[in-house]
Amino acid sequence: MARLVRLAARGFNRALQLRLQTENVTFGQWIFLRILWQEDGLSQRELSDRAHLTEPTAHTALIKMEELGFIERRNVEGNKRRQHAFLTRKGLELRDVLEPLALEVNDAAMAGLSKKAQEDLRHALAVMIRNLENDEQDAAARGVRVPPTKGNTAN
Repeated sequence: MARLVRLAARGFNRALQLRLQTENVTFGQWIFLRILWQEDGLSQRELSDRAHLTEPTAHTALIKMEELGFIERRNVEGNKRRQHAFLTRKGLELRDVLEPLALEVNDAAMAGLSKKAQEDLRHALAVMIRNLENDEQDAAARGVRVPPTKGNTAN
């Protein structure tokens, strides 16, 4: 099951990347744009948490997004250390262009599945995600954490 879900996710990502590149937007930028379209003005830490990515990864993406004019970063509430990302007009306007591309990928992926099969799949995946989140929480309660993917010096 894990292999099938991984391959499906990989297929979704690649199909979306093919479409996003026509607008010179990377998959990583797409992730942050989607979050900011829902809740503008988040800090780098909040964005990295919501995207399930590391802060350095978020930092690099946000710098590039600022260079491209998608966002502006600024301090808020007198906090000189923590910057928040705010969508520019260009970043906001991308929503009307990019969201249809994502819907196109969903339609391509679901082609041939009945409405009932789509609903069943949605439900099954939601249950699996919840089960795996609970499993990770149970492990954390026992003091077991997911190992880092970088910097692991154990041989």
